Amino acid sequence: MITIKDISERCGVSRATVSKALNGHTDIGADTTAHIRRVAKEMGYLPNATARTLKLGRSHNIGVLFVDKTACGLRHEYFSSILDSLKVEAERRGYDITFISKDIGEFSMDYYEHAKYRNCDGVVIASVDFSDPAVLKLIASEIPTVALDFVYDNRTSVLSDNIGGISALVHYIYEMGHRRIAIIHGEDTSVTQKRLISFHKTCASLGIRVPEYYVKAALYHDPKLSGLATRELLALSDRPTCILYPDDFSFIGGMNELERQGVSIPDDMSVAGYDGILLSQVLRPRLTTYHQDAEAMGCEAAAKLVELIEQPKTSLPQQIMVSGQLLKGDTVKNIND
Repeated sequence: MITIKDISERCGVSRATVSKALNGHTDIGADTTAHIRRVAKEMGYLPNATARTLKLGRSHNIGVLFVDKTACGLRHEYFSSILDSLKVEAERRGYDITFISKDIGEFSMDYYEHAKYRNCDGVVIASVDFSDPAVLKLIASEIPTVALDFVYDNRTSVLSDNIGGISALVHYIYEMGHRRIAIIHGEDTSVTQKRLISFHKTCASLGIRVPEYYVKAALYHDPKLSGLATRELLALSDRPTCILYPDDFSFIGGMNELERQGVSIPDDMSVAGYDGILLSQVLRPRLTTYHQDAEAMGCEAAAKLVELIEQPKTSLPQQIMVSGQLLKGDTVKNIND
């Protein structure tokens, strides 16, 4: 195994200088650092993670808390995009990723205990029951955390602009002449609450009356329930002219129900999704939707967590809003006279 001593002898510098070059210290010249790193790579040097942890007081390991109720795991397009960009940015900054759970084999432990067991320098809370006592214990601990789409007191959060997203969709649908707009929403979460408030507030500002039966509950990423909600809306005597879906994937259930009943999109019914995943843009007609910038959210989460880890005395908790983009698509018909 190649050691720092071997590299120092090859380069003709002290072991301390080699250590500084490999660990990114700035009190040695850039040329010296580049030379030492090049020699280390040529010699096949691999750092000892345990020794590095003992020396620096950090493991360079970030925990990710991701609990998916839909059982889609990393096949969930929106979250997979977030986690992929989070991983890329974390690795660019020299950190590995470990998924955090409650149990390991025969050992039962909560999220905080697992994070300590894995020696995580910090944790990104991506998807979970944010009110779970085990999550609150982690949040209240000394471990730096960054939450996605949820705000905790005195903790950093990276938020998708759900209020602006729904407002943009409703304004566009209104401009296309629609006044009877229904919405199918996901489970009761902070994201859902923001979207519903934005929906009602935007409709009210435009003078649109929304009957209670135009608002249907379903689940995120669940086509079956969105299909059933679509069936209920189609059965109304004053059916809406446009339906908003919880997300692009759930829209598939609505699309199937509309097709089953011989309702054409957008000639007979206009529709819109949410998320802006690739699927929405390969469907025909192209789905009108709001693209959430998942890549930017993952990158921001990793960057802010590393900042909290490496600069704890100067990093303040922040709420970072990430805007998205309206994708007009072809599924909202212009019914203006």
